[in-house]
Order: sequence, then structure tokens, then C-alpha cells
Amino acid sequence: MTDHQTEASVQLARIDEATDYIRTHSDQRPLLGIVLGTGLGALVGDIEIDASLDYEHLPHFPTSTVESHSGRLILGSLEGRSVVAMQGRFHYYEGYTMQQITFPIRVMQRLGIETLIVSNACGGMNPSYRRGDLMRIDDHINLLGDNPLCGPNLDEFGPRFPDMSEPYDRQLGALADRVALEAGIDLHVGVYVSVAGPNLETRAEYRFLRAIGADVVGMSTVPEVIAARHGDTRVLGISIVTDECFPDTLEPVDVETIIRVAGEAEPKLTELIRRTVSELDKADAPVKAS
Repeated sequence: MTDHQTEASVQLARIDEATDYIRTHSDQRPLLGIVLGTGLGALVGDIEIDASLDYEHLPHFPTSTVESHSGRLILGSLEGRSVVAMQGRFHYYEGYTMQQITFPIRVMQRLGIETLIVSNACGGMNPSYRRGDLMRIDDHINLLGDNPLCGPNLDEFGPRFPDMSEPYDRQLGALADRVALEAGIDLHVGVYVSVAGPNLETRAEYRFLRAIGADVVGMSTVPEVIAARHGDTRVLGISIVTDECFPDTLEPVDVETIIRVAGEAEPKLTELIRRTVSELDKADAPVKAS
């Protein structure tokens, strides 16, 4: 057995160990996974909880070091659908490897999810965006300098060179757009760029990121989406714009403000996700190319 085969076997064994542990605490067989980002944990209040497991008790799970991330895996039911939700995620800037960051996604896939909803707090660079706005992620740019698929390929999940022409599912996106319109929720559609952090960006960096096509910037999400798509899991991504990153009028911002703004906008996000989940059956048919 080669070193790569050994490493892949170790990764798969750890994923299976965590999955088996979770199954001893819940009979849920979730088809939907949810990742709740910075200051965005209130959706858990709408879940009929079957099991709440602290990350520190889950085999091989990292432990969140970010104060605004609760660090719990929730299994239960949302709008009649069996779900598994991460109340808090892991980031590259915390010192974790890409494989550690995406480990929970692999476990979710082992548990049986077919759809993943990811959320995050981000900085808005599109001049049409304002603090507290929501944006559906239509595409992304990976500037983290790393990729969770580097190293041995986990053949049981997906191919060595997965296609990424549609990282965010068009049918799910169309459903979210319609639900937002019906609920009176303004929902932008744009491109998310992920950077390593943890510092916020300079004026020159904001200009560069905007010039290459990004509408918002954050420090998460992309690794989870890459792992999800590698495993053929459909993805819907929603961002909350927590600060306005316009170079010519840039003002200092701190994490307390970011968390506060995320919390103020969270009811809109929760309503959007809850309504979208209730109508997921309507996103099952494939979208025809225009």
C-alpha cells in the first residue's frame, strides 16, 4: 500500500468512526445538511432537536476557537425534513488543515445528505450592497491558497478532478430567489471570494478583489462547497453582508460590530432558509439550460 493509499484509508476510517458515533446518539437519517456561520446560529431554534453533540465529544472533529461559533452538531427535523446542522464551523485562519475544515462535510455525506445549505457573514464590495443585506452565492473564487482535495483522493466520495462549472445548484438558487420574492426579502445574487484572514482587507485588496469579479469577501465556505461538490452534494449558499468594504470611504470595523449586524439580519436569513427547506421538493427537477 502506498503512502497516499494509507493516508486515504486513515481519513476514511476517521470519517466512519465519527459517523458511527453520531448514529449511536440519533436515529435520524438526514438528507439535508446546514452550516451556520458567524453569528448565525439562531436557526437551530426552529429545529426539532433529536440530538445535540458538542464538537469536542465527536471523534476527530476539530474544536471551534471562534467565540461566535457555538461548536455543536444538531440532528433533528426542520419543516418536516430530517437535517444535520453545524452550529459553528472551522476556518483556515484557526490553523486547521483543509481536510480538518471539511471533515464535518464528509461526515454529513456519510450520514446521507444530498443537499447542503451554507451561510456566512461577509464584507460587501458591490456598491449596490448595504450592511444587513442578503446575497445568494452564484459562484465563488478561492484565494485561500489551498484546496481540500489536495493530497490523496477519497475515491469513495468523488473523482480526482471534479467539475466545478456549477458549484451552487441552479435549481436551488431559483427556488431561493422565488421564496425570497414571495416573503418580501431582498436577495442579491453574486460572487463570493474566500481569503485566508484573519485580518480584514486593505483598501488596495478590496479594489483587487472587486476587480477580479467578487461582490463579497469572507474567510470560509469555499472549502466546504468544494468538498460537497466533490461528493455530488447539491449546494445553496447565502451570505449576510455585515460591513461595507468600499475603498474610497472605508471605515474601521471590529468583529463585535460584524457579529451584531449578522444577528440583526439573521431573522431574514432564518426565514429564507426555513421557507426554502419547506419547498425543497420543488427543486428536485433539473433545470434546462437556457
